[in-house]
Amino acid sequence: MDSWVGHEVPRLPGRGAPLRLFDSARQGVHPTDPDGPATMYVCGITPYDATHLGHAATMIAFDLVQRMWRDAGHEVRYVQNVTDIDDPLLERAARDREDWKVLAMRETALFREDMEALRIIPPAHYVGAVESIPDIVEKVLVLLKDGAAYRLEDGTGDVYFDISAAPRFGYESQLPRARMRELSAERGGDPDRAGKRDPLDPLLWRGARDGEPSWPGGDLGPGRPGWHIECAVIALGLLGATVDVQGGGNDLLFPHHECSAAHVERLTGVAPFAGHYVHAGMIGLDGEKMSKSRGNLVFVSRLRADKVDPMAVRLALLSGHYRADRSWTDDLLVTAEQRLDRWRRAAAAPAGPSGEAFLAGVRERLADDLDSPGALRLADEWAERTLAGTADDPTAPPLFATTLDALLGITL
Repeated sequence: MDSWVGHEVPRLPGRGAPLRLFDSARQGVHPTDPDGPATMYVCGITPYDATHLGHAATMIAFDLVQRMWRDAGHEVRYVQNVTDIDDPLLERAARDREDWKVLAMRETALFREDMEALRIIPPAHYVGAVESIPDIVEKVLVLLKDGAAYRLEDGTGDVYFDISAAPRFGYESQLPRARMRELSAERGGDPDRAGKRDPLDPLLWRGARDGEPSWPGGDLGPGRPGWHIECAVIALGLLGATVDVQGGGNDLLFPHHECSAAHVERLTGVAPFAGHYVHAGMIGLDGEKMSKSRGNLVFVSRLRADKVDPMAVRLALLSGHYRADRSWTDDLLVTAEQRLDRWRRAAAAPAGPSGEAFLAGVRERLADDLDSPGALRLADEWAERTLAGTADDPTAPPLFATTLDALLGITL
């Protein structure tokens, strides 16, 4: 599957500081310490709807990770998936009486356009679940042979992962079992399914059903993959047994990231799967949770159609810390537009305060668990002094603009 078109990221003088990130498993901020190329796997969309601001905020967060690693001199190997076959996609297609493949292709194309407009550096590999099915079948068969998976005895052909084969299960999310069961039911699991060895056992392979798409599964029989094994197999195949960062929204912490890590660790015998499990906060609307069921989603494509500058959208999302659950409001966007205008006027000034000091400050803030609000405050202070005409460094405005472009993805 093709990714979106990237853009040139300018080089900055010197070298950035080592990046420190909050790891959900260890519940603290720790240095990322890539040994060789820095590797990152971020869970992408299930393409049954347009890109909303929650998607955008998550992708911007991990875009900052990539920018900071690059600035520190690391080669980056970044993989993102597209869950282009799953129950929500089929349900939406059925509701709208649309071919599920057409729906998936259209929304994936729109996502690419939105990512390009927001200046998200594209992943090196952008991979769909459907194209990964042969590899998924192979790995599910390995888990069956290994005794880490089992078939239900109800004639459906469904195959489940046995979490007893993952003795560290739960280390990433650190949730009590009762809460795990609640979240499993809310987030695509089936804890009450009869015949499972454990209510938390996740689906690996769904046997073919009448009226549903299916693919050859060899000894598994025809069917389609479960959600968590999809990401496990894609990450393992392209990045290896371990990654520096596994990322996504905090609604993926359990069950998705917990289960996908358990799958990889059982397949490889290497743990932990990720050096850092990194999770972005949710975006609400005017104080309420933004969700498809509430019908209160704000779509990036809608804002673009309304002629909102994508840089203002990006800047508005950067004004909150990536890990915080936060709310989108009209005032937030207005403030971002005003801020962007002020920065652009400052960048066009003949001189400003030290650009090198500004660059060092932004590097320091972002190296500390992606403190984008702190970086934005530094930019505000630099712009205020510049527009006041109290500084005389003619090299500073170009470096100010280049720093914002390279590290924050904001083009002036």
